[in-house]
Amino acid sequence: MAVMNDLSLSTRSATPADLDEVLAFWKVAAEGTSISDDGDGVARLVERDPEALILAEREGELVGTVIAGFDGWRCHLYRLAVHPDQRRRGVGSALLAAAEERFAALGGRRADAMVLDRNTSAHHAWRAAGYGPEPQWSRWVKHLTG
Repeated sequence: MAVMNDLSLSTRSATPADLDEVLAFWKVAAEGTSISDDGDGVARLVERDPEALILAEREGELVGTVIAGFDGWRCHLYRLAVHPDQRRRGVGSALLAAAEERFAALGGRRADAMVLDRNTSAHHAWRAAGYGPEPQWSRWVKHLTG
């Protein structure tokens, strides 16, 4: 992954050694929780697609994450999370740039993002990055485990 203009900010793919830190980070920085927000779920992600979970670090500290998943058909963004003390400092933009670079290298043509309706502050960030809602679509979910 690339180092951004801010020389203290860099992005890289997560490794299995990062997973506990990522899970703890999401409790502070992420909006909402998911059925797969546990060690097994994130470990499966990194095992299946080692470049999907992208971390942003500033001076060695984790300051942001995004999951940039590609299923061979579509590009999906999940868990864009920036530490509250680091917001509006380019972390989200750096993560999205790294994700979009990954998608382009994989031949992706369009990215979609999971954004909570109630997270209106995130709506501004996504719009600024060029994303917009598609009101004709709804997410339909079935939990496969208890």
